[in-house]
Amino acid sequence: MLGVQALTVWQFIHGSLMQATPVVLLYVIESVGSSPGRKGFIMAASPSECIGTIGGGIMEYKLVEFCRDLMNREEKQIRLITQYHDKSHTTDQSGMICSGMQRVAIIPIHRTHQEFIESCIEVMTTETRGQIEITPVDIRISQNSEAQDRLLFEDETSWEYRETIGIRPKLHIIGAGHVSLALSELMSKLGFYVIVYDDRPGLNTLTDNRFAHERHIVDYNSIEEVIMGNEGEYLVIMTIGYRTDKIILQQLIDKPFKYLGMLGSEAKIKQLSEELLTEGWTEAQFAKIHAPVGIKIFSQTANEIAVSVAAEIIREKNSENMDA
Repeated sequence: MLGVQALTVWQFIHGSLMQATPVVLLYVIESVGSSPGRKGFIMAASPSECIGTIGGGIMEYKLVEFCRDLMNREEKQIRLITQYHDKSHTTDQSGMICSGMQRVAIIPIHRTHQEFIESCIEVMTTETRGQIEITPVDIRISQNSEAQDRLLFEDETSWEYRETIGIRPKLHIIGAGHVSLALSELMSKLGFYVIVYDDRPGLNTLTDNRFAHERHIVDYNSIEEVIMGNEGEYLVIMTIGYRTDKIILQQLIDKPFKYLGMLGSEAKIKQLSEELLTEGWTEAQFAKIHAPVGIKIFSQTANEIAVSVAAEIIREKNSENMDA
């Protein structure tokens, strides 16, 4: 689950502990096929509230009710529940028919977990990293762990799960206009670490951007000295004009971004591509660029454009992680 959603779950659990309210953590440690609950999804349930999700539907409802029964009986044992999303299995049916399977760890939270919960919140809010480890005996976190994520499973009573948390995908937005502001809000809510750049000091849509985690005034002529372009990072260019877009592209095109998009009309993109090709660019270089940026939904407003761009970035982010 992306950072911003997970953080609200940990904060809910912390608040419940502070109020001495019973709370159970539901944690998806494995998902296969079209399972609606993906690995890493988390949810917290108290006697009267729920936050987060493990996939929704009748399965989620039944597991929440199961957790509330555990609360009533004050049970502390960690359990692992397997759910099959089809009718071909005679046991452990989720009640859903989307196919696939998921395993959900049911973890009653109590006072001894307070330090663990606070550590999770710290990791999620300080751009550090940690690794959660869950076993049938306990749940804990080690900070700055370099161990690989994994699931070792023998049966419901013998297993170990590790997952790194606190790492958010990084999105660079060059240009701080109205679309940039709208995109910053959307992508920060989707769990991205958002950095916005512009060359115009005092620009209101930059100074008013409370959604970006970083805001920088830069010289576009030396942007390559500011943005290193590491693998796994995302970049969207949406400056005030065609010439500044070109200046930035010439410096950043060969950096290993996971996604590079550029805002503009089809006519603008065509003119820019023809100009760069005559200047020695290759077709392969220009093919790296998602331009015009975004999924075509006939966007009209800044918010609609932001939705189309966000959808394309999410598609790119998730495409390599889909189960066969």
